[in-house]
Amino acid sequence: MKIGYKLFAEAYSPTELVRQAVRAEEAGFDFVEISDHYHPWLHDQNHSGFAWSILGSIAAKTSTLGLATGVTCPFLRYHPAIIAQAAATTALLSDGRFVLGLGSGENLNEHVVARGWPAAATRTQMLRESIEVIRLLWSGGYHSYDGRHIRLEDARVFDLPDELPPIVVAGSGGPAVTTAAELGDGLFATEADPDLIAAYRQAGGTGPRYGEVSLAWAPTEEAALASAHTLFRFSAAGWKVQAELPNPVNFEAAASTVRESDLADSFGYGPDPDRHLEKIRGYADAGFDHLALVNAGPDVDGFFRFYADELRPTLATS
Repeated sequence: MKIGYKLFAEAYSPTELVRQAVRAEEAGFDFVEISDHYHPWLHDQNHSGFAWSILGSIAAKTSTLGLATGVTCPFLRYHPAIIAQAAATTALLSDGRFVLGLGSGENLNEHVVARGWPAAATRTQMLRESIEVIRLLWSGGYHSYDGRHIRLEDARVFDLPDELPPIVVAGSGGPAVTTAAELGDGLFATEADPDLIAAYRQAGGTGPRYGEVSLAWAPTEEAALASAHTLFRFSAAGWKVQAELPNPVNFEAAASTVRESDLADSFGYGPDPDRHLEKIRGYADAGFDHLALVNAGPDVDGFFRFYADELRPTLATS
């Protein structure tokens, strides 16, 4: 079991995220995972730095910490040729510590380049073609590609690492899980759903399974749940809504009726390590073997101490 820390790029500045990554390595985390957004979810969050610049800085300031995008949409806002180049460069700068997490994206971030927001089935097709383009460019030499949605003309990525980064594909079921099994090297998900893992394996997937565990540490349960509500109330509507709304103002409206108590079941919160460990074990029992802990609490450094002193010793022996 590998335990990582989610760098919540919508809630902290780029310099603070680099500092948090350094602290995560000191606290004993195996990897960090960073969201790749253009906009924050909510106005309260008020940040959204460029993930790839932040990853390069983290690579320079850490030595053992794994790095991952969680996750990047490789079409619309980007072209897969750019992601192929960015991921190869990040793998080189981190001495092979990088994992490329890919997904079909959210309207929140992708609409900004004014190319529209395709239907979910079309986005899955675009993701498949994007992965094919990335792998083609990683094979070396010049390549062109003429897909249904993605095109590439006479392109080459010159700086390639000796060992290419794994590609972990986000999926919540159906075609996306099949894509992860057929074209990816692993699966990424946000729910502790054993059926999702079973579907991935039935489709032929044998790689690592990455999951995000929602936690909120604070000295009191009340403070932890209040912070989770401030930062994460957008998540209560579920992924189908999260993928479709275009701007923070829309998420503010959608989350306006969400209460703190509505988040209680989906978070491990408060000062009791057993409550957090129960949430973590739920993902492990579902079949995930790489867990990124998301801290929605108000004290980042307090959470790192809590992990090092309370969670890590127990997880190391379980």
